[in-house]
Amino acid sequence: MRILIAGGGLGGLTAGLALLKKGFDVRILEQAAQLKEVGAGIQLSPNCNHVLFKLGLEPEFMKLASEPQGKIVRLWNTGQTWNLFDLGSVSRKLYGYPYLTAHRADLHQTLANAVRREDPDAIVLGAKMVAFDQHADGVTVRTEDGRSFHGDVLVGADGVHSLVRETLFGADKPRFSGIVAWRGVIEAETLPPQLQRPLGVNWVGPGAHVIHYPLRANKLVNFVAAVERTDWQVESWTERGSTEECLADLAGWHEDVHSLIRAIDVPYKWALMVRAPMEKWSNGNITLLGDACHPTLPFLAQGAAMAIEDGYMLARALDEYRDDPAVALQHYEEARKDRTARVVEGSNANAKRFHNKELAHPEGAAAYVNREWQEDRVKERYEWLFTYDVETAPL
Repeated sequence: MRILIAGGGLGGLTAGLALLKKGFDVRILEQAAQLKEVGAGIQLSPNCNHVLFKLGLEPEFMKLASEPQGKIVRLWNTGQTWNLFDLGSVSRKLYGYPYLTAHRADLHQTLANAVRREDPDAIVLGAKMVAFDQHADGVTVRTEDGRSFHGDVLVGADGVHSLVRETLFGADKPRFSGIVAWRGVIEAETLPPQLQRPLGVNWVGPGAHVIHYPLRANKLVNFVAAVERTDWQVESWTERGSTEECLADLAGWHEDVHSLIRAIDVPYKWALMVRAPMEKWSNGNITLLGDACHPTLPFLAQGAAMAIEDGYMLARALDEYRDDPAVALQHYEEARKDRTARVVEGSNANAKRFHNKELAHPEGAAAYVNREWQEDRVKERYEWLFTYDVETAPL
């Protein structure tokens, strides 16, 4: 069975690798002339690393990733600190796998290397899909440069602006969340010592929050700020902003936050859009994966994890129901729909939690953080995510 995958991002590469390891013939059609991942840092929770390690990536990837010692919450103006939970060995003990932070490009390259080890020709570059047809004996994809590719199954792993999704189900209707995100990557050695500690830090405040964590074996620090604004609605990862604008968005915040902003060479900004979970994402021998079918706000740190889980579960389904790809895709969709919808909804809820107006004053903020980040509530938000097992989840 030949599987065509539109898009060579994290989800597409994971699906391709998992399928190759099960003996499928795979072609990953990537529009870029060179395989490189834009973006910055990502958080990879134990459920995600279960997949990566199962696919044999642990030795190579652990040289590039960081393993934070813990997560803490800090108050926007005073810097008051609450220990949220320990990570490191605690994550391995509780969930069997570590909680890692990494540069997106490092994970992307690790996956691409692994795919090419399985099949040097699996990734086809410069293959921008412009149309596809489903017919009795499979699916044919046409690319901008005039090539055609034929497969038994087409997987749309082509991101938030998915052509596969739009062709099958019509244009989506994103709604501006009212939040603009800033991002940047910082050389750790340029920061004050207290900002170099290998921790995941979540600053919370009225109308905004800031997250930073280590990357690339603690040599870099990833910075993300999410700010409530209504005047910027461009959904792009590559739109440049200015240090001054970013500082102005976080005026009055703690000096540690301002130190981080000033250390960013070029801050980028993008508008965060909200999309309702799709009720259906498969049609015959065509399906969707990752951001193409369940894009989410980044406030549960599960966007990449859901795409990576999707890729593994898709390979399981096609392997288990080899005689009928359309049936396999229905089982895959049913196995993933509720979980990914719950992530979308949980991320939306966290946006409100991180920006609550009760955080404006120290006395109200302490009570709010103590209530919202008490152990039982944190477990309620994360335990179901971290304990998911891609090898035994029902199909």
